Amino acid sequence: MFNRKWTTMLLTLSLAVVVAGCGSNNGNNGNAASNAPSSEGATESQGTVDTGGEKVTVNFMHLWPEGVSAGQNKIVNQIIDSYQTEHPNVTIKQEVLDNEQYKSKLKVLSASNQLPDVGVTWAAGFLQPYVEGNLFTPVDDLLSGELNGKFVAGTTEAYAINGKTYALPLEFNIAPVYYNKAIFEKNNLEIPQTYEQFKTVVKTLSDAGVAPIALGNKDRWTGSLWYMYLADRIAGQATLAGAINGSSSFTDEGLMKAATEVQSLVDVNAFVKGFNGLSNEEAKSEFLNGKAAMYMMGTWELPNFTTNEDIPQEFRDSVGFFKFPTVDGGKGDINSWVGGPGVGLFVSENSKVKDEAKKFVEYFVTKWGEQSVTGAGVIPATKVDTSALELPQLYIDLFNEMNKASSITLFADVQMQASAAETHLNMIQALFGKAATPAKFAEEHDAAIAK
Repeated sequence: MFNRKWTTMLLTLSLAVVVAGCGSNNGNNGNAASNAPSSEGATESQGTVDTGGEKVTVNFMHLWPEGVSAGQNKIVNQIIDSYQTEHPNVTIKQEVLDNEQYKSKLKVLSASNQLPDVGVTWAAGFLQPYVEGNLFTPVDDLLSGELNGKFVAGTTEAYAINGKTYALPLEFNIAPVYYNKAIFEKNNLEIPQTYEQFKTVVKTLSDAGVAPIALGNKDRWTGSLWYMYLADRIAGQATLAGAINGSSSFTDEGLMKAATEVQSLVDVNAFVKGFNGLSNEEAKSEFLNGKAAMYMMGTWELPNFTTNEDIPQEFRDSVGFFKFPTVDGGKGDINSWVGGPGVGLFVSENSKVKDEAKKFVEYFVTKWGEQSVTGAGVIPATKVDTSALELPQLYIDLFNEMNKASSITLFADVQMQASAAETHLNMIQALFGKAATPAKFAEEHDAAIAK
């Protein structure tokens, strides 16, 4: 089983970084032409070495397309360019997919034992079946080398199973509610501190003909964020964690109330029209285009609100955030967040170029740290001294909030084992679509987790 530290959650943040100063970064447009994304990795997933043992190709599959992840995409290509310059015998061949396509492709490739040499994975329960299938190779040797002591406390543990580490994390994330300041000002709205105030904000916006919340629940995990916060604020973090790890039940009164409240938000038209059939990218565009006032998402979206020059400066300047409000009579803490370590890099157990793949991962993680902060506004999993860096105020404010967090609950679908996670995601969509009652929602969760 994976490390239960993350299933039960209680992560007390001790981020060894200092934030000082403010400003803005340069844009993140552009892509290195020599490293343009290739789909050829679909049929040649594992790298090759020429007969002389000199030329090496490492296949790298990731989820940062140029359009929707401009900052990250640019950094990936910069790192690859540098690596290939320093290692002229090595070619890094990319295959780039968006989030949902990536997850689907990873499953397909794992079934045929054709994973890329290096790829992206999530932690805990998502990682587990790949480890049990002997598809990912341990990378503990990298933690004792140049990367020793470089990671924020608690991040690599999320990728450990049975005492071995199977991926190296790149990011750390929390999920705030982003909001459009201009829309709030136009409707004389203030940041809600309580859930009752939040519902008033929703009603005011809906009455004014403005979609209150951008949500693309076709992807399902997006709706899970909303349920998890309601569960945390009403039932409390410990109760939610207990239900997820099977030591307690989703029939808990507070958790049932959270599920009921999800459907109450649906009833008052809190979400954009057709939300259950929209992808996250489609819903995000509603927020980016000023058609929806709020959007809950992880801090991996920070680049789009700070440094991505493909998005108008006027809009970026208008984005703020707030913590999910407290619920009257609830057990939750406003400084409790949903989040945790973001994606990490794995090396395929069956890679023909495993040694070179590990060297590339070590190099990539090392270079990603500061470059991801300055170039994309990403909160990295490695320690970075940001005191001398000029950073957007939105980044600084969210970073400071993360340092003040009382607890961080890892995303439910990442915590759960694969079959239970699939049930969770399906029931989230059914709950939001009112195809399942809160009682059915709880019953299906308990049954799936018990298995």
